[in-house]
Amino acid sequence: MDVDAGHGAAISRARSSVPRETTLSQRLRSFLSFQGGNDDDPVTKLTRTHRTIHPSADAGVLRRSFNIADNMHRGQMRKSGEPFITHPLAVAQICAELGMDTTTLVAALLHDTVEDTSYTLEALHGDFGPEVAHLVDGVTKFDKAFYGKAAEAETIRKMIVAAGKDVRVLVIKLADRLHNMRTLGVRSPASRARIATATLDVLVPLCDRLGIQALKRDLDDVVLFHLEPDAYARIDEHVKNRAGWSEYLHNVIGKARVSLRRQRVTADVHWRPRHYYSIWKDTVAGGHAVPQDLPRIAVVVDGPDTDCYAALGAIHGQWRPVAGRFKDFIASPKNNLYRSLHTTVTGPDGKLVEVLIRTQSMHRLAEYGVAAGYRYPKSSFAGDVTPGTDQLTWLKRVLDWEQDTTDPSQFLASLRCDLSEGQIQIFAHGNTVELPAGSTPVDLAYELSAEKGEECLAATINGRLAPLSSQLCDGDVVEIFTENDSQVPTEPNAPRGPRREWLGFVKSSQAQMQINKYFAEDNEPGISIADKMRLGRATIGLTLRKHDRGLASEVPLRRLADDLGYPDLETMLVAVFERTLDPDVVVEQLITLVDHPD
Repeated sequence: MDVDAGHGAAISRARSSVPRETTLSQRLRSFLSFQGGNDDDPVTKLTRTHRTIHPSADAGVLRRSFNIADNMHRGQMRKSGEPFITHPLAVAQICAELGMDTTTLVAALLHDTVEDTSYTLEALHGDFGPEVAHLVDGVTKFDKAFYGKAAEAETIRKMIVAAGKDVRVLVIKLADRLHNMRTLGVRSPASRARIATATLDVLVPLCDRLGIQALKRDLDDVVLFHLEPDAYARIDEHVKNRAGWSEYLHNVIGKARVSLRRQRVTADVHWRPRHYYSIWKDTVAGGHAVPQDLPRIAVVVDGPDTDCYAALGAIHGQWRPVAGRFKDFIASPKNNLYRSLHTTVTGPDGKLVEVLIRTQSMHRLAEYGVAAGYRYPKSSFAGDVTPGTDQLTWLKRVLDWEQDTTDPSQFLASLRCDLSEGQIQIFAHGNTVELPAGSTPVDLAYELSAEKGEECLAATINGRLAPLSSQLCDGDVVEIFTENDSQVPTEPNAPRGPRREWLGFVKSSQAQMQINKYFAEDNEPGISIADKMRLGRATIGLTLRKHDRGLASEVPLRRLADDLGYPDLETMLVAVFERTLDPDVVVEQLITLVDHPD
C-alpha cells in the first residue's frame, strides 16, 4: 500500500500557506509581551539568544520550524486570548536560555503540533528527522476523553520511557510547564491549584533530579505564587525591603576576597540570593513568624577540587563557623550529583552568613545539570561527572521497575515516591545506596537485587541486629542476611520469602513492585497503553496480509482515525487491540481509503 504521494501532498499543503515574515512579525509584535519593546520579530530574538551560546547555530531551521508551527496553529487561541503560537515560542525561548541545542529548540517550537493540529508525526519526521520526531512524540499527551483518569499517568510514563532514549524530552516538558505556570492566572482557582500541585508533586522533583537548578528555581517560585499567594506576597515584600543588605554583602564579599588572596586561592566571590520558595520552606520548617533569609555568598574557585577545601579554610579563618552547619557535598554528592561545600559563619556585626564553595565545573553542573552538556559542549568537566550519564542513574532505575507496573495510578504513586525530596544514603556491602527517607532494610535488600529482597531474613544496622521494619537513617551501615548465608543471625524457623506485611512499611518503588509482583493473584502480566498500541498496530498488519497488502507509511491510518472520530492514531490502535473496533472493518476501510481516495 504505497502512500508516499499522499504524504508529500500533506507536507506541501502545510508549507504553501505559510505567510510572509513581514506579515507574521506585524501580527505577533502586539501579542508577545516578552519581546521587550524591540523591533525584531520573535524568531530573530530566539535566534539571537541561541547564538550567544551556540554561535554557529542554523537559523534557517528555526525559521522553518516556526513557520510550520505558526501555520498549523493558525486560528487557535490560548485562554489568555493570545495566539497559540506564543506558547511554543516561549517554550523554545526558555530552552534557548538554558543553552539547549538547535534540535531541542526545533522540537520545542513544534511540540504541540502533533497533539493539537493535523500535522502528523510522520510528516514531522519527514521534515525534521527522527530526533525531533522522538522529542515531540515524547511530550505528546494521551487524550483524556478516551483514556479517562489513566491519561495523566500514562502520559508521564510515556514521557519517562522516551526520556530514557533522549533526556531532552524532559527538558522540553519542564520548559512547557514553566510557561504554562507563568500564564496560569487566566484559569479558575481550582484549576490553578490542581495544576500547581501536580507540578510540585512530579515535575519539580524531576527538574531537581536533572540538576537544572536554573529552571527549578523558577518552577518553585511560580508554584508558591499559585499555592500560597499570601506567603509569596509577604516574602516579596521582605525581599524588596531588606534594609542595608547591599552594603553588608559588599563588605562580606570584599573581606572574603582578601582572605582568599592571602591563602593564594583564585576565586570569584558573588552574592547568591535565595529564591522565594527556598525562603518560604525554611520559614515554615522553623516555625518562624517572619521570612527566614540569611545573606549568602558563593565562592567559585578557579582550580581543582582541593582548592575548595583551601577556600573553606580561608573563610573559616576569617569568620567563626557555626557548629552543625557544615555539609560536604563534594565528598558525598546529592542524588542529582550536585557538588559543593556548604558552611554558615558568624560574619561582620555578628550576623550569620551562608557560604557555598565550588569549582567552575561544579557551578555549571549545579546551575544547568543535564543541560550543561549542551550549554558547554566543549567543556571537559574535569574532576566532575559528565552531565547526562551518571546523573541519570535514577532514570534507569525507574525504567527497570516501570516495566513491572501496568496499573497507571500505581506507577504514578511509585514515581512520586522515587522522586521524593527526602533521600538518605546507606552504606551496604561495599556500596553506597540512595533510598527514600523512611526506608527499611527490606527496601535496601530489594535495591541491591530482587533475589536478595525475596531471600531477606535479617539485617544489622551499624553492627547491631535490628527488625526488618526499622527505619534507616542517613549514613547507616547495613548488612543484609539471606537464607543462602552460612551464619544468619535469626531464629532457625523464621519464615522464608517475602511477607505481605512488608507492604505496610516499605517505602521504595522497587520493593513495592517486587513484593506486589510476588503475591499477585493473577500471574498473567498486565498491559500498558504503549503495549496495546504496539499490539493493535501488529493486528492491523496481520489482517492486511490476508489481503496481500501492506503499509508503506501511517498516513492512511491517521486519516482513517480522523474519519472515525478518534483524537489520534494511537487511540484507534488501542481500540483495535481491545476489539471495540474490529480489525477486519479497519482494514476494509483502509483499503477503500487508499484505492479510492476521493
